[in-house]
Amino acid sequence: MSDLLERLRGRGWRMTSQRRVVAEVLAGDHVHLTADEVHGRAAQRLPEISRATVYNTLGELVSLGEVLEVSTDGRAKRYDPNAHQPHQHLVCSQCGTIRDVHPVGDPLDDLPAGERFGFTLAGAEVTYRGLCPACTQNPA
Repeated sequence: MSDLLERLRGRGWRMTSQRRVVAEVLAGDHVHLTADEVHGRAAQRLPEISRATVYNTLGELVSLGEVLEVSTDGRAKRYDPNAHQPHQHLVCSQCGTIRDVHPVGDPLDDLPAGERFGFTLAGAEVTYRGLCPACTQNPA
């Protein structure tokens, strides 16, 4: 069983067949699917699942804090089930592939006191950008 499914069961989330298939589609490392990709994969497993059900389920998972919504460069939102492990994202500037990365150190420490403007820092989102191996070999 995936970590996401275990977390949802632990919360007592009502596990309908539609919700289960969405959670199963999101299972795994480096998963950053769009809602349409989630729907396509879910429909392969459960053909009667509607696009609205997928969107509603994703919205619930985000509201519960079990899935992160990731937006990069005006592309479609992607959904990341790695919501409980601190990580950053590495994004291919050409194809949009996203990978989870775990840099050493705390990004909050990287912002000098003079650049905080009196803010009390609570978090930081760092996005690393570059070209993935496939795009490096075949630049646009």
